[in-house]
Amino acid sequence: MRWKKTLHMVEAHAEGEVGRVVTGGIIDIPGKTMLEKMTYINEVDDSIRRFCVFEPRGYAQMSTNILLPPAREEADAGFIILQGDQAHAMSGSNCICTTTVLLETGILEMQEPQTQVVFDMPAGLVTATADCKDGKCQRVELTMTPSFVHSLEVKVETESFGTLLVDIAFGGIFYALIDCRQLAVSITPENARKLVEIGSEVQRQLNRKMEIVHPENDQLKGISYAMLVDKTENGELIGATVLPPGRLDRSPCGTGNSARMAVMYARGEIAVGDKYSAYSVIGSRFDISFTGVSEVAGKTAVLPKVAGRGWIHGFHQIGVDATDPFPQGFSLSDCWGEADDLLR
Repeated sequence: MRWKKTLHMVEAHAEGEVGRVVTGGIIDIPGKTMLEKMTYINEVDDSIRRFCVFEPRGYAQMSTNILLPPAREEADAGFIILQGDQAHAMSGSNCICTTTVLLETGILEMQEPQTQVVFDMPAGLVTATADCKDGKCQRVELTMTPSFVHSLEVKVETESFGTLLVDIAFGGIFYALIDCRQLAVSITPENARKLVEIGSEVQRQLNRKMEIVHPENDQLKGISYAMLVDKTENGELIGATVLPPGRLDRSPCGTGNSARMAVMYARGEIAVGDKYSAYSVIGSRFDISFTGVSEVAGKTAVLPKVAGRGWIHGFHQIGVDATDPFPQGFSLSDCWGEADDLLR
């Protein structure tokens, strides 16, 4: 065996969503800040993303998190999220996975009953507070970035589903939030492919017709995901986030529910201090808290907290032989879906 590159990884999932963590083999990514490093991957050289995410070393239903030295002194670690379309600025489930890996493998020292980890991420600083017992992270609560509404009830003309009203909000990345009641479709495992088709078409239309940019940072732009939202029979929240090029988030989605909270507050549906449970398509749960109100470039912003559980389920290495014909990997629509145009 003669590998040109070797990466060491820890496999983890947060409430069903796989977020494996690269713990060795990558020293750094060019850029002075985590945002610049993410932009370098997205706009200059995405070979490391393709190497980690695409087949045969990766698969559609996962994210890969690259651990990096923090660029901010107040942070304990930095990381960037790699997915099928590009590198992303923030993810709640991946923060839970990365916290669990850092503490349970001893990369950062675990303190019981609680350990706090500050992450330097492209979207800003995120604080994870882990409840720890007997060497295990039993629960991780995230203090999310300020979340705000961009636009409410935007009309989106789709070829397959007619005219839909969509809310656009930032929860660490930009979301298109689609109320399922417009479509008479429920968020259930058997509807997963239908939900993907709806979300993909909405994301496609919005990114074609609207310029969506963070008011304080023009490198955070465009709809990253669409999220279909509904309530359970008991009145609790349920959602399904659609990730390009065509799959559902298995977790309830931390950034998506942060964006949803901003919309709910704008409509007067929640107040500071409110707490609720948010469920995923597979029935897993995040606990969401509305802790306060802030401001982003003159826009009212909510301050959410998101809590859930993570589990390590494997350790492995990936690499590439000098003669391997697929050093950058590949994707096929049988697993990756047919929305190749959403891959950037």
